[in-house]
Amino acid sequence: MQEKRKRTIYEKYIKRLLDVVLSLLILLAFWWVYAILAILVRVKMGSPVIFVHERPGMIDPATGKERIFKMYKFRSMTNETDENGVLLPNSVRLTKFGRKLRATSLDELPELFNILKGDMSFIGPRPLSEKYLKYYTEEEHKRHLVRPGLTGLAQVHGRTAANWEKRFAYDIEYVNHTTFLVDVKIVLDTIVQVLKHSDIVEAGQQGNFYDYRQKQWDEGIVPRPAQTDDAL
Repeated sequence: MQEKRKRTIYEKYIKRLLDVVLSLLILLAFWWVYAILAILVRVKMGSPVIFVHERPGMIDPATGKERIFKMYKFRSMTNETDENGVLLPNSVRLTKFGRKLRATSLDELPELFNILKGDMSFIGPRPLSEKYLKYYTEEEHKRHLVRPGLTGLAQVHGRTAANWEKRFAYDIEYVNHTTFLVDVKIVLDTIVQVLKHSDIVEAGQQGNFYDYRQKQWDEGIVPRPAQTDDAL
């Protein structure tokens, strides 16, 4: 997908500069927090300490497709399996310590390296699974016209408790209104959300987007694309 959009001076020249400067300052000032968390994760859940997952990023103008990058997070789940070697459900593998990491958003701290690299921004639509891409409508793909973010408009309006339509609507609203004042407000609202520990949904509770979209296709709510590989 390719789409031309008018970008503000802030988005063109200032937003990325702020991302680099702020992420570097935070990493340098709080390296000891990363060290402590890494040790705690290693002791309580083993290795690897960092969970790495490929996520779609900003659309590449040359190809019209989302760039795929490796996103870093502190691990919050164990690798426990059943007798057949199959991973247990997320709700079982999510430890008490891991739940605290997620509730305080401390598991997201390694994403500052993604911000420094340019994969992400502090503010933008949250990067979701690469598997979801083929299930998006053309309108939903617009959420990738900007860099994905550590937090975003959808996160301060319900975090993961909001349904998929609302989340994508907020994401696209942000794409259409990327300004310095909007970013500042999202940062302040995010701090309030984290301190309140509100609107948190545990892993697997909300459900996968592709299951949600498949149901919409079956019920005729959303038109099914002409060519879609339903195999996951």
